[in-house]
Amino acid sequence: MAKQYADAVTYEAKLEKVMSRLSVEKYDYNWDRFSCWIEFWYKGQMYRFEHSIENAKAHGNNVRYGSDVFAQVVLTLEDIARMTERGIYELSTWVAGLKALPKPKNIPNCFLLLGFNYIPTFEDLKKRYKEIAKTNHPDVGGNAEYFISIQDAFESAQEVLKNGDSE
Repeated sequence: MAKQYADAVTYEAKLEKVMSRLSVEKYDYNWDRFSCWIEFWYKGQMYRFEHSIENAKAHGNNVRYGSDVFAQVVLTLEDIARMTERGIYELSTWVAGLKALPKPKNIPNCFLLLGFNYIPTFEDLKKRYKEIAKTNHPDVGGNAEYFISIQDAFESAQEVLKNGDSE
């Protein structure tokens, strides 16, 4: 059975408090149906946490929604804040082990709509589309408008991969 998390608004509020506790200069975040990311700038460097339903399940965590993986990342950052406040590690020491990230690549919207936060292989694209289509097709109770948007995104993503114009 999947763990029940509070609504995303609760974790958005927690994130604001955690970032303040960590003395983070600025941050940004996003979550969708399948994944999330949180970027933060600390001492002039950008760091990014990304998580997805697929990644959580690969590690034995049964989650259903992108808001659940967002909750997991926020709770992890809260743990880091506690560790810092208890004097176990300073955030500077902890992030020293992380690689500061280059500017994020621009991921075409068609991939984002299909739940990717990277440019997938054609095989991964087809697999994800089939998973989404199977549960969201109007014949099985899915929303017709959403299904059409997923079909359009899939076709666009195929073109991007075919033409190699994902940059």
